[in-house]
Amino acid sequence: MIKAIAIDDEPLALTILEHLCSKSTDVVLEKTFTSQQEALNYLEKFPVDLIFLDIQMPENDGVSFYKSIQNKPLVIFTTAFDSYAVEGFNVNAVDYLLKPIAYERFETAVEKVKRLKQLPVSGVEDPFILIRADYKLNKIYLKNILFIEGLDDYIQIHIEGKSKIVARMSMKNILEQLPLSDFIRIHRSFIIPVQRITSVQSKFIFINDQEFPVGDTYKATVLQLLTDKKI
Repeated sequence: MIKAIAIDDEPLALTILEHLCSKSTDVVLEKTFTSQQEALNYLEKFPVDLIFLDIQMPENDGVSFYKSIQNKPLVIFTTAFDSYAVEGFNVNAVDYLLKPIAYERFETAVEKVKRLKQLPVSGVEDPFILIRADYKLNKIYLKNILFIEGLDDYIQIHIEGKSKIVARMSMKNILEQLPLSDFIRIHRSFIIPVQRITSVQSKFIFINDQEFPVGDTYKATVLQLLTDKKI
């Protein structure tokens, strides 16, 4: 299920989006906003997968507002003016819906979100996550993640055979996107894939020759998981 919010300064437009989402089996519209600041406050506490965002608003245009969001969900822009379409796609919008929005067109946009967000069907494609960095969405297969390192307000995702990806997000946010049975946070600065652990020694975990410290805060959780996994 895709968790979404909608932002538009016109209450009628929000009512229409509520109706469209209520007909969909794939989208749950958790909240609507006429104020960008209220929406931003909500997103800081309750992350979502998708924003339906009007481009032309009195506070700030939708594109500029979207650029200001730190941990960006996917976005579908909505507007009555088709001249904004190119600008919308310049910030990697999933789609662009021209008002009045037909349900068939709405469904097409939602299908695009599903293709980006879904964990693939077993046997078809390996599980992956999508991380926004360098002004684009990066598709990262879970099996290729070597480890994740936290650096202040950023994370570095170290990937086998590829350059690391640096994204502005918290360790908590990235951990929420990973399967808890396969990845574990062992330190304030490190998340590692359980399957890559080669040995455990005192306060350190090893992935081949690379050494990772286990923080005191995470000892009990690490011990429990390693016991359950019989490592």
